[in-house]
Amino acid sequence: AAASKWNLLTFDTEEDVAVSLAKYTAELSGKFAAERGAFTVVLSGGTLIDTLRKLAEPPYLETVQWSKWHVFWVDERVVPKDHVDSNYKLAVDGLLSKVPIPTDQVYAINDTLSAEGAAADYETVLKQLVKNGVLAMSTATGFPRFDLMLLGMGPDGHLASLFPGHPLLNENQKWVTHIMDSPKPPPQRITFTFPVIKSSAYVAMVVTGPGEASAVKKVLSDDKTLPLLPTEMAILQDGEFTWFTDKQAVSMLQNK
Repeated sequence: AAASKWNLLTFDTEEDVAVSLAKYTAELSGKFAAERGAFTVVLSGGTLIDTLRKLAEPPYLETVQWSKWHVFWVDERVVPKDHVDSNYKLAVDGLLSKVPIPTDQVYAINDTLSAEGAAADYETVLKQLVKNGVLAMSTATGFPRFDLMLLGMGPDGHLASLFPGHPLLNENQKWVTHIMDSPKPPPQRITFTFPVIKSSAYVAMVVTGPGEASAVKKVLSDDKTLPLLPTEMAILQDGEFTWFTDKQAVSMLQNK
């Protein structure tokens, strides 16, 4: 039943994924800029930023209303912004430095705080943006409703910094929380919680290459063996969840 809540798009190559993802993102940017006067976009780390590269090229560089964009991170490593492990640095180097989004509309974590402090501070920022009308709220869930989350998945099926078997999978009050013992280094991170992810209007799950093929098989097949992987749990309350994959990523999936 879960798979029916997901749209699965499979392309021949990662390059084809990148082309389609840019078009999809640009179309949603136009839709929300027109409807709301703002476009709230959530990024993740990993290979996603590279797959978004086409947005920084014509025609999107000139046609997207970059001034309407408000950029967030679904999770972040608690390291300085110029650190090699920083998702902020990854996004700035790969995309944000190449497009004219106002710098005060790019919301990095406060890297001078502890993990717990940075998570609380980030949630405070989000609540202020809800008050200002920039960030929508979900009437269905009572959590913030981001326009588009651009996510990736790890080989273990994790998304954001929500890892298999971790107690944070059960956090259902906070918008943003922290993790001190991430099984994937660095250990200290902040992450959006499941209620926030599930409240999104649109999610694009971008998975390319063979590294996650086993997890893709588990998540997208009819086999719902417990325990569920974190990505299997990411069923939107009232939104559209689309997988952008290449043939390598779905190579273990039957009936693909």
